[in-house]
Amino acid sequence: MRAEVQRYYGETLQSTTDLRTTACSTPDAPPAYLKAALGNVHEEVLDRYYGCGLVLPEALDGAHILDLGCGAGRDCYVLAQLVGEQGRVTGVDMTPEQLAVARRHQDFHTRRFGYRQSNVDFVEGDIERLADLGLPNESVDLIVSNCVINLASDKRAVLEQAWRLLRPGGELYFADIYADRRIPPELRSDPVLYGECLSGALYWNDFLRLARLSGFLDPRLVDSRMVAVTDSQLVARLGDIRFVSATYRLFKLPGLEAACEDYGQAVCYRGTVPHFSAALSLDRGHRFETGRETPVCGNSYRMVAESRFAEHFDFPARARAHRGLFAGCGTADPYVGAGAAVAGDCC
Repeated sequence: MRAEVQRYYGETLQSTTDLRTTACSTPDAPPAYLKAALGNVHEEVLDRYYGCGLVLPEALDGAHILDLGCGAGRDCYVLAQLVGEQGRVTGVDMTPEQLAVARRHQDFHTRRFGYRQSNVDFVEGDIERLADLGLPNESVDLIVSNCVINLASDKRAVLEQAWRLLRPGGELYFADIYADRRIPPELRSDPVLYGECLSGALYWNDFLRLARLSGFLDPRLVDSRMVAVTDSQLVARLGDIRFVSATYRLFKLPGLEAACEDYGQAVCYRGTVPHFSAALSLDRGHRFETGRETPVCGNSYRMVAESRFAEHFDFPARARAHRGLFAGCGTADPYVGAGAAVAGDCC
């Protein structure tokens, strides 16, 4: 299947118009500052984009970022602008044809950004075997991936390597496709369904289990949407299986608790993250308004206090005695309402 994926993304797909589903697409309009950054990216790079979400989180100035399955480099070149000239972005991909596009426009982007030298580099490699690339332990601040982990045969290996490479308090922030049930073996071997990011998708509950086994004890859902499959042949093969595109953030914080526990803690956002002066969202369940003291569970407190976000928050002094579960946390139903939400909510 690895060879089939390389063939699909290196030969079959020549642009986004060749896709047969909406899985490998990002329909939502980006905010103005990201739209401006995308406007600086070369047209050929944009045309070879097959992501399913915006893996462009907040507070990135000076960060070292690793992009798993970077493809032609669209996200890398946007992130290169968000980290600034002193930051660094490393893209990893196993498809030579995609990397050729990314590298061909490296000088163009350096000039476009007004940098003295490029702050992006591209490495050919397998995201299941990151250890082969010689990347040091705890050497990156953030790892992103956009609709690629579903294409890996050994997804646990990807998650475990991400944990190894992240600095304490760092995070894996990625968009991917999930299914509402386990995919039958006969579909997992279909090269078109696999290449379209469908038959390699994890059942959402298996993803949560693998994330926790890999060290990411409290996955947080950022955004989600249903995936439309309109190709009649693919619909006939898939039957009743439903797919969701979801963006998660997984913090490297050893010792997070299995549930959201209440210790009487609160945080107060200062409004200092660029482009987020009014409010900042941690995930779908946490939106911090500037200057407003917000009660949080113990895990959420650590995600703010022990990450790159700490300098942007105040932490009001309170008596910290355990009060049981944080009110309103969690849901047993992974699909809420019309089915556009995935499990992993908190608060």
